[in-house]
Amino acid sequence: MKHLRGGVRHVVRFVAVGALACGGVMVSQAGPGGSAHGTSGGDGTRTLSAHGTDDLGGRLVSELGASRTAGSWIGADGRPVVAVTDDAAADAVSRAGATAERVRYSMEQLDSATAKLRAAPRVAGTAWLVDPRSNQVVVVGDSTVSTARWARMKDLAAELGDEVRTRRTTGSFTTRTAGASPMFTGGARCSAGFNVTDGRAGFILTAGHCGPTGTSWFADSSGSTHIGTTVRSSFPGDDFSLVRYDNTALDRSGVVDVGGGRAVRVTGVADPVVGQEVFRGGSTTGLRSGKVTGLDATVNYPEGTVTGLIQTTVCAEPGDSGGPLFAGGVALGITSGGSGDCVRGGMTFFQPVTEALSALGVRVPGTVARNTGPSAASGGPPGAASAPGAPGSGDGVSTPDHVVAYARSFGPGLAVVVVGFAGLLSTLTVRPRRRRRRGYSTGWG
Repeated sequence: MKHLRGGVRHVVRFVAVGALACGGVMVSQAGPGGSAHGTSGGDGTRTLSAHGTDDLGGRLVSELGASRTAGSWIGADGRPVVAVTDDAAADAVSRAGATAERVRYSMEQLDSATAKLRAAPRVAGTAWLVDPRSNQVVVVGDSTVSTARWARMKDLAAELGDEVRTRRTTGSFTTRTAGASPMFTGGARCSAGFNVTDGRAGFILTAGHCGPTGTSWFADSSGSTHIGTTVRSSFPGDDFSLVRYDNTALDRSGVVDVGGGRAVRVTGVADPVVGQEVFRGGSTTGLRSGKVTGLDATVNYPEGTVTGLIQTTVCAEPGDSGGPLFAGGVALGITSGGSGDCVRGGMTFFQPVTEALSALGVRVPGTVARNTGPSAASGGPPGAASAPGAPGSGDGVSTPDHVVAYARSFGPGLAVVVVGFAGLLSTLTVRPRRRRRRGYSTGWG
C-alpha cells in the first residue's frame, strides 16, 4: 500500500506540472500581450502578428524629401528599404540603420505621372499606384475595360515614359458589400469595421459605399434588432462612413471579432508599410492574411473614383466589405473593394483608418494614434487617451465590457493553472498520517 500511495502521488505531481505548463501557454496566448490565432492555411495555423513597424523608412523618406527618395518598404530580411536618388541620401539611410537602394525616378517624378493620369478622361475598371520596389507607377486594367479603352490607356502610359507601366488583371474592380459583423438595411448588407467614439457617443466606422447619411442599420435581416443610423458618409473620393449606435445594449469596445469565438483587442491605429503582413476579417471568407503592396492607390470603380487607398494581396469576396484591416492589434484600414476571389487570388483595396479618424474627429476606444493628423474633436489627436473614467479610456480594460472580455480571454487557461497548482500543492504539503492502529492510513496518497 505504501508503494501504491507513493506511485499515485508521483502521478498526481506529474499531471499537475503538465497542467501548469499548458495553462501558462493558454494564458499567455489569451492575454493582450499574447497572440490570437487565425485561420488554418497550407502552412498550419497562422498567428495574428506582423512585423513591428517603427516605420524608420517612412521617417527617412520624410526627412530626405520627395526629390531625393521614392518611397520605402520592408525587405525580405525584415529591415526597412528606402529608395534614394543620390549617394548622400544613400549614406544617410545607411547610417540610420536602413537599407538604401538607388533608383532612377524620385517620388516627385512619380507623383507627376499620377497627376497626369488623374487629369486624363476617367476609365472605369482601372487603377494605379506607385510601386516603390519597381520605381514605377503601375496602371492596372480589369476585365471590364474594353480593348479600345485599354489601348488608349497604354498610349497615355507610353507618353508619360518608362516610369509608368501597364498590366491587366482578371475579375473586375468592385465595391464589396457585407463583412465581419453584418449590418442590414433595406435588403442590402454591409459590415462593421471598428468601434469608435468622439468621447460622448459610440459609433461604427465602416465603408462609405455602404450607404448615405440617414441609412438605418439592423443586426439581422428581419430588421428586429436596430443598431443605429449613418450620420456621416464620404464616397466616392473617400470610402468611409460613421454609423451612430442607437442601441445601447450593443458592445462598443475596441475589440475586433475574428470568428470562432476569437477576438483581437485594438490597441493603436497607424498607416501600414509596403511589405508589411496584415490581416482582414470578413463574414464571407473569414480571417485572411496577405502583404501590403502599395499605398496612395487610385481606383476607378463603376460608382466613382476613390483615392489614397491601401493596396494588398489579401483576398476578399462579396460579403467582406467594410471589414477591418489590422496587424498586431493595430487598426490600419477598412475594406473598400478589389478584384479576384479567395480561390484564384486578387488584389483588395482599403480605406486608411488614420485618414477616416482625422476627418470624422473620432478614435478607437483605448488606442494610441500613430501617424495621424489633429482631430477635429475633443481637442486632441484621434486615439489619444481620455481622462480617467471616460468612455474608452485607461489601459484598455477600464469599462465593464473591457473587464468582461479581459476575464473571458484568460478564463480557460487560468482555470487549468489553478487546478494544476492545487494538485501540485497537495502532493507537496499533504503527507500521509500514521495511525497507531496497524493496517490503516488516512493519507491522500
